[in-house]
Amino acid sequence: MTATWLQARRILCVRLDSLGDVLMCTPAMRALRQAVPGRTLTLLSSPSGAAALPFIPELDDAIAWSAPWTKSATPATASATAPAPLATLAARAFDAAVIFTTYTQSALPAALLCQLAGIPLRLAHCRENPYDLLTDWVPEPEPATLVRHEVQRQLALVQRVGCRSADLGLSFVPRPADFTAARARLTAAGIDPDRPWILLHPGASAASRRYPAGHWAHVLRLLAQELQLPLVLTGSAEECELVDGIQFASAVPAVSLAGRLALGELGAALRLAAIVVTNNTGPAHMAAAVGTPVVDLYALTNPQHTPWNVRSRVLFHDVPCRFCYRSTCPEGHQACLDGVAPQRVVEAVRELLGATQAAPAAVPT
Repeated sequence: MTATWLQARRILCVRLDSLGDVLMCTPAMRALRQAVPGRTLTLLSSPSGAAALPFIPELDDAIAWSAPWTKSATPATASATAPAPLATLAARAFDAAVIFTTYTQSALPAALLCQLAGIPLRLAHCRENPYDLLTDWVPEPEPATLVRHEVQRQLALVQRVGCRSADLGLSFVPRPADFTAARARLTAAGIDPDRPWILLHPGASAASRRYPAGHWAHVLRLLAQELQLPLVLTGSAEECELVDGIQFASAVPAVSLAGRLALGELGAALRLAAIVVTNNTGPAHMAAAVGTPVVDLYALTNPQHTPWNVRSRVLFHDVPCRFCYRSTCPEGHQACLDGVAPQRVVEAVRELLGATQAAPAAVPT
């Protein structure tokens, strides 16, 4: 590590995407924090990413901002909030900024923001020459020479300034109160939280990453018939209609906690579940962080976001249009998910459940 980075005590970690993207940066954040005693980390992220602050021990603070160049920002929020982070960042007097991106994103808008805020050290991957916008430029190797898992990409970035960690797991630590609340909600719904039950999360922020609702209903029916374990559906308040429709179409006594779990409570529920079945979305990475096996219904929009460091089954139907990086299926057929038969999902659940019961103390790798 260079002398300038050794002296950097106040680090800004920039990840302007959503919750799952932030969680995949947590091993790199851990490496940053452990490299220098007394170092503090602040996260600059979207509102959904910044909401993870209470559950990520590596972070000391978070600043929520919808960056105008991200897909989650709207013109209204962009114009209303764009000036605020510059003054905030300048007032914090950060010593360095680490800008985390996927290889399809440019780090330069965030690098300019950090430079204008007077942050003297700025590290990022960048495809084009950033000149003075970055003090520590890592030329972008992806996808020309390789494509790495998102966790590996961010670990490689911080290793360029000498930061390494032996602990490669994702961070998400529900609080005791979250477990108490999750247990109470499950018990009130007739679920014994200490006996095996299955959590299913049918939603996702991008339409292209949602397993068809009719398939979800079929999965519920098969699970109820073949495994006879309690089934619990989760989702955000905006996903209640989707979850209710799946629950009704399945015609099985599944429990819906959609819209009723705070983020920490959802993390606790994911930890308490025997198996999680979800789309490629934030709860898949939360489940990986808390160590619960995952059946990931994985839309082939991109290759780098599979469950990390946990027992899992990644299910998809291969298609010529794989890795489109689109939030809506450009072909209109969503065949990469529609082609995953519900029976395959049940078989994956059965495999993971059998492995978990056979070796409950095994460390996921």
